[in-house]
Formats: sequence, C-alpha cells, structure tokens
Amino acid sequence: MYVIVAHYHTLEHTAPEVVERLTAWAKMAREESGCRAFHVNQSVEDPRRILLYEQYDDEAAFQFHAARPEFASIVKATIWPLLESRSREIYTAFEPE
Repeated sequence: MYVIVAHYHTLEHTAPEVVERLTAWAKMAREESGCRAFHVNQSVEDPRRILLYEQYDDEAAFQFHAARPEFASIVKATIWPLLESRSREIYTAFEPE
C-alpha cells in the first residue's frame, strides 16, 4: 500500500472551513477505485493542526487522485490558500501475514 500522511496548519480562524472542505474532498476521494482510506483528523490540542491519512493501492492510484481536476479546483484552489503551512510524508504500508 502507498500511504500519504499530510500535515496542515491552518491560518487563524480558517480551521472549520478547511475541515469542512477536506471532509467533502475525502468523501470524493474514497470513491476512487484505488483509494483504500482517506481520513481527516483535527488536533484536540491545537485545532489549527490537521492530519490527513490516505492509503492507496499503489503510487499510480495516488497519481490518479492527485491528477483529478477536482484536486486542482478544490484542494489547490480553495483549501491550500487557507493554510499557513503544509507538508507530507510518503510511506509503504505492510499487511500482516
């Protein structure tokens, strides 16, 4: 499995809007055939910190996800401008035998 862990830090007072938009985007992403999980998490200690946990069948499935026109029109155009910072890490997940 191909795993993305994204860390978002929202601008002041934008966290509720970011969470709302990310939740809608996550629902759309979960409908992709190669998406196995897409979870939006908000820090209890600092609500401006959001963690995205995404699982895809493979890198190609993630590239499909990132190339969707909706990714540009929703995530890049309406979510990223509301962030103070963002970063991501890529992992390989192993299934137990």
